[in-house]
Amino acid sequence: MSKLTGWWKNRSSAGKVELYIRWSFHFFVPLEVLSFGLPSVASPANTAALPVSLAVLLMMSVHAVLVGFLSSRALDWIAGRREQPVRLAVTVAALTAAACLALLTLVMPRIIGVATPLVLGMTSFTTGALVLCMRRIRYKCLMAPAWALGAGLAVLAMGVGAVEALGYTIGVLLTGLFMSVAYGFSGWLLNAVHELDRARELQAQLAVAEERLRFGRDLHDVMGRNLAVIALKSELAVQLARRDRPEAVDQMIEVQRIARESQREVRDVVRGYREADLTAELEGARGVLSAAGMDCRVEIEAGRALRPEVQSALGWVVREATTNVLRHGDARSCVIRLTAPDEGALTLVVENDGAPEAPAGPPGSGLAGLRERLAVLDGTLEAGPVDGGRFRLRARIPDGQLRGLEVRA
Repeated sequence: MSKLTGWWKNRSSAGKVELYIRWSFHFFVPLEVLSFGLPSVASPANTAALPVSLAVLLMMSVHAVLVGFLSSRALDWIAGRREQPVRLAVTVAALTAAACLALLTLVMPRIIGVATPLVLGMTSFTTGALVLCMRRIRYKCLMAPAWALGAGLAVLAMGVGAVEALGYTIGVLLTGLFMSVAYGFSGWLLNAVHELDRARELQAQLAVAEERLRFGRDLHDVMGRNLAVIALKSELAVQLARRDRPEAVDQMIEVQRIARESQREVRDVVRGYREADLTAELEGARGVLSAAGMDCRVEIEAGRALRPEVQSALGWVVREATTNVLRHGDARSCVIRLTAPDEGALTLVVENDGAPEAPAGPPGSGLAGLRERLAVLDGTLEAGPVDGGRFRLRARIPDGQLRGLEVRA
């Protein structure tokens, strides 16, 4: 059963919305033929010869396929995968206008009661597809009135009568406005969900960039002054050595001392970068996931204190789990639960919904790195999908490792 539904569950929200809209427009292809073309040709009011009726039905079918193809290309343009289909839109509009004129001038005298639904069907679906290809709301709003005015003038030019021309104008206007709203809203919805998806990816990238800037700033602050002093004292030692002054030795000893001090400070910076504070990571996870629109709850039941290395290892577990929740699946809620009783093992659980049943690509190195960190503390890590479309990550550290600093909620 999971294989049958995985094609849907493994998609992101943007992918699901796009798939739904795309197949809705694919369904419009047979809908146009079955709702407007076939009933009109098979109507008792049709007095035309069979070849003429078949030609009209074929023309309607070709038009429906072209409109469906244009809608598909427009969706690709909205999703950012293709350029705006301007030439195809102009071609479909021209062919629709030519087909409507052919119906009104050639077919209408023989099947006068049949041409009206055919014209309404072709103009309405074409209006919707053209609206999907436009950016500005003003042009979208003018599309249906333009087709209605053109149809009314064409009927009036044939000398049928002002009443019939007004009827065509109102009919084309109403059907065109309906399809404009339907297609336009679908395009707006697809663009909105893709923008939200790109915003989530950008948020993760900005978090990584901010951390890199922080590390670079700390390293610059530590090394900038020391390297300048080393360069200055080295130059002074060279000048003193050329003059055979004994003070050159003292300057080089000072350079050696500063170099060792710089090495120690760099190690401190790297250690601070590699170590994660559990309390800070829990608060950071709550803030990041809440900012991403998720319902994040952090539950802490800590009845004992934790050693710094235990906090660091669990902090990395929270950081990696938060990254996975943001990048994978389509989570709407997440629970982070830390349990550290007075006696017994410590357990950290991160559970979220919206997880895909099968991974989208090869497994990364994040979970493997966490297992290595926990193995130093004799801890274990379990991760995988559970019932209800949820994903659970559980870290466990035995009782013998739980001593040291206190964890505060």
